[in-house]
Amino acid sequence: MTSFYIVNSLVIVLGVCCAAVGWRLPLFALLFPAVMLVNATGFHVLPVIRTRVFSPGLVTAVVLFYPIAIWCFVAAAQDDVLSIGTTIASLVLGVLLMAYPIILLKIRHWRCFRYGVAETATD
Repeated sequence: MTSFYIVNSLVIVLGVCCAAVGWRLPLFALLFPAVMLVNATGFHVLPVIRTRVFSPGLVTAVVLFYPIAIWCFVAAAQDDVLSIGTTIASLVLGVLLMAYPIILLKIRHWRCFRYGVAETATD
């Protein structure tokens, strides 16, 4: 449960950083709404569709994440800072950013990630 709070705290920091940069670097600014879209789709909507079990996160995804994220991309387009390349790159980076903690969880058992385990050399 601690890792949940740490990861979500980092997401809040990411959001503040993306907002602070704004349209000076649209690719970075749109990374946060891209993460929202990936999170809503991959972790809330698709699991409910697949399992047919309701999750409260579905409401947040549909009522908040989708409208706000889409509005950010629309606003970027209206301000002429959105290109197809920026859209694709922000979505790809959003997917990678959301995949990163999952990948770390999958490989945490690898020997190279074990701390304090003394290795003995056999000659």
